[in-house]
Amino acid sequence: MNETATPTPYARIGGEPALRHLVRLFYEYMDTLPEAYGIRKLHQADLSSAEEKLFMFMSGWLGGPQLYVQKIGHPRLRARHLPFPIASDEAEQWMLCMRLALAEVVTDEELRASLDKSLTELAYHIRNRNFPTRP
Repeated sequence: MNETATPTPYARIGGEPALRHLVRLFYEYMDTLPEAYGIRKLHQADLSSAEEKLFMFMSGWLGGPQLYVQKIGHPRLRARHLPFPIASDEAEQWMLCMRLALAEVVTDEELRASLDKSLTELAYHIRNRNFPTRP
Protein backbone atom coordinates (compact mmCIF):
# COMPACT_ATOMS: atom_id res chain seq x y z
CA MET A 1 0.00 0.00 0.00
CA ASN A 2 1.27 3.47 -0.88
CA GLU A 3 1.42 5.43 2.39
CA THR A 4 1.73 8.73 0.49
CA ALA A 5 -1.51 8.26 -1.43
CA THR A 6 -3.92 11.15 -1.10
CA PRO A 7 -6.98 10.14 0.91
CA THR A 8 -10.23 10.01 -1.03
CA PRO A 9 -13.00 12.52 -0.34
CA TYR A 10 -14.88 9.54 1.19
CA ALA A 11 -12.10 9.05 3.72
CA ARG A 12 -11.64 12.80 4.27
CA ILE A 13 -15.27 13.31 5.31
CA GLY A 14 -15.14 10.38 7.72
CA GLY A 15 -16.20 7.33 5.70
CA GLU A 16 -19.53 5.57 5.99
CA PRO A 17 -20.76 7.09 9.28
CA ALA A 18 -20.17 10.67 8.10
CA LEU A 19 -21.64 9.99 4.66
CA ARG A 20 -24.77 8.40 6.16
CA HIS A 21 -25.12 11.45 8.41
CA LEU A 22 -24.67 13.81 5.44
CA VAL A 23 -27.32 12.04 3.38
CA ARG A 24 -29.72 11.83 6.33
CA LEU A 25 -29.35 15.58 6.95
CA PHE A 26 -29.81 16.29 3.24
CA TYR A 27 -33.17 14.52 3.20
CA GLU A 28 -34.22 16.10 6.52
CA TYR A 29 -33.66 19.50 4.94
CA MET A 30 -35.49 18.46 1.79
CA ASP A 31 -38.40 17.21 3.86
CA THR A 32 -38.70 20.28 6.08
CA LEU A 33 -37.54 23.39 4.23
CA PRO A 34 -40.35 25.28 2.48
CA GLU A 35 -37.72 26.46 -0.02
CA ALA A 36 -37.20 22.81 -1.08
CA TYR A 37 -40.86 22.11 -1.85
CA GLY A 38 -40.31 21.84 -5.59
CA ILE A 39 -37.70 19.11 -5.29
CA ARG A 40 -39.44 17.39 -2.38
CA LYS A 41 -42.68 16.91 -4.32
CA LEU A 42 -40.76 14.91 -6.95
CA HIS A 43 -39.99 12.24 -4.33
CA GLN A 44 -42.16 9.56 -2.73
CA ALA A 45 -43.66 10.27 0.68
CA ASP A 46 -41.21 7.82 2.27
CA LEU A 47 -37.70 9.06 1.55
CA SER A 48 -35.89 5.97 2.86
CA SER A 49 -35.35 4.39 -0.58
CA ALA A 50 -34.05 7.65 -2.06
CA GLU A 51 -31.82 8.13 0.98
CA GLU A 52 -30.26 4.68 0.59
CA LYS A 53 -29.72 5.16 -3.15
CA LEU A 54 -28.05 8.55 -2.65
CA PHE A 55 -25.85 7.08 0.08
CA MET A 56 -24.80 4.19 -2.18
CA PHE A 57 -24.16 6.52 -5.13
CA MET A 58 -22.18 9.04 -3.12
CA SER A 59 -20.09 6.29 -1.53
CA GLY A 60 -18.65 5.36 -4.90
CA TRP A 61 -18.67 8.91 -6.25
CA LEU A 62 -16.52 10.04 -3.32
CA GLY A 63 -14.02 7.23 -3.78
CA GLY A 64 -15.43 4.76 -1.27
CA PRO A 65 -17.05 1.39 -1.92
CA GLN A 66 -18.94 1.22 -5.24
CA LEU A 67 -22.18 0.20 -3.51
CA TYR A 68 -24.55 1.61 -6.12
CA VAL A 69 -22.78 -0.06 -9.02
CA GLN A 70 -22.62 -3.36 -7.13
CA LYS A 71 -26.31 -3.37 -6.20
CA ILE A 72 -28.05 -1.48 -9.04
CA GLY A 73 -25.56 -1.01 -11.86
CA HIS A 74 -24.18 2.06 -13.61
CA PRO A 75 -25.77 5.20 -12.14
CA ARG A 76 -26.89 6.62 -15.53
CA LEU A 77 -28.00 9.70 -13.61
CA ARG A 78 -29.61 11.63 -16.44
CA ALA A 79 -31.52 8.60 -17.72
CA ARG A 80 -32.72 7.63 -14.23
CA HIS A 81 -33.99 11.16 -13.60
CA LEU A 82 -35.77 11.66 -16.95
CA PRO A 83 -39.21 10.73 -15.54
CA PHE A 84 -38.97 13.72 -13.20
CA PRO A 85 -39.26 17.33 -14.43
CA ILE A 86 -35.99 18.86 -13.27
CA ALA A 87 -35.18 22.44 -14.15
CA SER A 88 -32.80 24.99 -12.65
CA ASP A 89 -35.17 25.66 -9.73
CA GLU A 90 -35.11 22.01 -8.70
CA ALA A 91 -31.33 21.84 -9.12
CA GLU A 92 -30.94 24.89 -6.88
CA GLN A 93 -33.32 23.47 -4.27
CA TRP A 94 -31.39 20.20 -4.27
CA MET A 95 -28.16 22.13 -3.80
CA LEU A 96 -29.64 24.26 -1.00
CA CYS A 97 -30.31 21.08 0.98
CA MET A 98 -26.92 19.62 0.08
CA ARG A 99 -25.03 22.79 1.02
CA LEU A 100 -26.70 22.88 4.42
CA ALA A 101 -25.85 19.23 5.02
CA LEU A 102 -22.27 19.71 3.78
CA ALA A 103 -21.84 22.68 6.14
CA GLU A 104 -22.76 20.47 9.11
CA VAL A 105 -20.75 17.38 8.17
CA VAL A 106 -17.70 18.42 6.14
CA THR A 107 -15.39 20.44 8.36
CA ASP A 108 -12.59 20.68 5.78
CA GLU A 109 -13.42 23.96 3.99
CA GLU A 110 -11.36 23.14 0.91
CA LEU A 111 -13.08 19.77 0.52
CA ARG A 112 -16.51 21.32 1.14
CA ALA A 113 -15.89 23.94 -1.57
CA SER A 114 -14.70 21.27 -4.00
CA LEU A 115 -17.73 19.06 -3.29
CA ASP A 116 -20.06 22.04 -3.65
CA LYS A 117 -18.63 22.81 -7.08
CA SER A 118 -18.77 19.21 -8.28
CA LEU A 119 -22.26 18.57 -6.90
CA THR A 120 -23.56 21.80 -8.42
CA GLU A 121 -22.27 20.68 -11.82
CA LEU A 122 -23.92 17.30 -11.28
CA ALA A 123 -27.24 18.86 -10.24
CA TYR A 124 -27.27 21.04 -13.35
CA HIS A 125 -26.27 18.10 -15.55
CA ILE A 126 -29.41 16.22 -14.48
CA ARG A 127 -31.78 19.00 -15.62
CA ASN A 128 -34.11 17.86 -18.35
CA ARG A 129 -36.26 20.93 -18.96
CA ASN A 130 -36.01 24.74 -19.07
CA PHE A 131 -32.31 25.44 -19.31
CA PRO A 132 -31.94 29.14 -18.44
CA THR A 133 -28.47 30.43 -17.81
CA ARG A 134 -27.18 29.85 -14.30
CA PRO A 135 -26.74 32.96 -12.16
